[in-house]
Amino acid sequence: MPRSSPPSLREIPAIGKRAPAPCSYRRSPAQIHAPIAYLPTHGQNVTGVFRSPQFHPCFRVSPVVRRGRISVTTTARTAANTLTATLNPRIRHSGFAALVTSAEDAAAMIGNGATVGMSGFTGSGYPKAVPTALAARAEAEHAEGRPFRVRVLTGASTGPELDGVLARADAIEFRTPFNTDPFLRDRINKGETDYVDMHLSQLAPMVWGGIYGDLDVAVVEISGITENGQLIPSASIGNNKTWLDRADRIILEVNSWQSAELEGMHDVYYGTRLPPNRVPIPLIRPDDRIGQPYFDVDFSKVVAVVETDAPDRNAPFTPPDENARLIAGHLIEFLEHEVKRGRLPRSLLPIQSGVGNVPNAVMTGLCDAPFDPMTAYTEVVQDGMLDMLDAGALRLASATAFSLSTDAAERFNSNAGAYRGKLILRPQEISNHPELVRRLGVIAMNGLIEADIYGNVNSTHVMGSRIQNGIGGSGDFARNSFMSIFLTPSTAKGGKISAIVPMAAHVDHISQDVQVIVTEQGLADLRGLAPKKRAAALIRNCAHPSYRPLLEDYFARAMRDSWGLHAPRILPEALSWHQRYIETGSMMP
Repeated sequence: MPRSSPPSLREIPAIGKRAPAPCSYRRSPAQIHAPIAYLPTHGQNVTGVFRSPQFHPCFRVSPVVRRGRISVTTTARTAANTLTATLNPRIRHSGFAALVTSAEDAAAMIGNGATVGMSGFTGSGYPKAVPTALAARAEAEHAEGRPFRVRVLTGASTGPELDGVLARADAIEFRTPFNTDPFLRDRINKGETDYVDMHLSQLAPMVWGGIYGDLDVAVVEISGITENGQLIPSASIGNNKTWLDRADRIILEVNSWQSAELEGMHDVYYGTRLPPNRVPIPLIRPDDRIGQPYFDVDFSKVVAVVETDAPDRNAPFTPPDENARLIAGHLIEFLEHEVKRGRLPRSLLPIQSGVGNVPNAVMTGLCDAPFDPMTAYTEVVQDGMLDMLDAGALRLASATAFSLSTDAAERFNSNAGAYRGKLILRPQEISNHPELVRRLGVIAMNGLIEADIYGNVNSTHVMGSRIQNGIGGSGDFARNSFMSIFLTPSTAKGGKISAIVPMAAHVDHISQDVQVIVTEQGLADLRGLAPKKRAAALIRNCAHPSYRPLLEDYFARAMRDSWGLHAPRILPEALSWHQRYIETGSMMP
């Protein structure tokens, strides 16, 4: 019977933990042993732009019958073919308009134990309504004594309406690849939620390779749907292309708060593959466009569309303090020196900046630096980078997401068209791709928690065991960059913690990947230095004066008493500063 509304929940059961059931699509022996394509670039198109999974060995199930469940294709297409309704101007395709439903009904399609790929990267472009409804459902299930938790994969950090509400509801069993939410951080550090902290460029190929199992549901925020059924990305792309291609079912949030002028700013590349079928990615300049401005989607997998009008996290940045201004000054002086020595052009090389107040302050400082207009090949466009674009100090920024304060977000949304041609958003597997970072010669600038005297950097774990956020994309850029720079104040917690320590309690970036470290005290250029000379430079140039004598004393005794003298250490004492902080609240003796 023709429908004018989405399929009922009884027809679309929630996806959760289940035993595999037969599917109608069988691969031939040749297909089974054929290399699995990372992305179906040679797939047969059906219904215009919709790629059909059944023509690709990388898709394991038919879009018509999936693991013994009712065909979503039939009901969705029936609804689409009979719809006669006034469309939301953001939803310009009648088939998708027929699937508009409430966040609560959409959340009911996600079952206990489901693996869910959600959009979101550094607090932008994440779904807001469905995760909130899912958290309420989890609380209701828990109140009845029933378990309800899901496995959540994203691009990077999200916002309080996703990680925050789900963590407070104890609804996250597993999380990857990056988090900044304090409630979820607490769950992780109490051992209540499993967390895989990983390089951001690596998650998409792992999902395509099946490392995380089946992707049951994708919940993706977009800013609109075109007349021919393509999806207009939101303020972040992240891993959304992979979620849309790999998920059994798709729930879309169409957010009207996002500027309609985002359309056309994205570059979605559909050419990546798994080994042994990889080919070079044809990007040789930050402003190259190698893809298309929209996501393709298999309409048969879309089970719900939810309309929203809600801002992103838009967390404010702390105004640059004296330490941040000093760090920026040391760095700019160093870059000027590199230009004079002929190692960098006057426009520098493409810059990458990590997320946070100090890197953002450095971007603000670069607005007035004596360089020709620069380019950025980075993960995130923050306030400082937007300031650089406005000032003409930055010619173009290529990223995967925005991470803006409320004021900067309002400034962008009110005049987004002015940034057309100056901003490109790409999937994070492209924005963070080691091949491209190396080819472009990126100057990588990232923050840290601590560095030891030899330049090993801890970006993730406070006192070695408590996760703070995660490595994010800093590893993607640091190892593959032309110049790897780490920025940090020399102390934290009012001077109770030193950022330069005898031995890092956790290592994310080995000394071979760390070329320059900058604090408000000064800059240590570690390139070409053997370990003992690296230690002397870091202690002299970067350590806080309160801790410098302690480090000098430790290093002198290590030079005398260490078992080996290549990188001298006093092992029984090397982590004593961390233990002292845990016991007394300060690293100072």
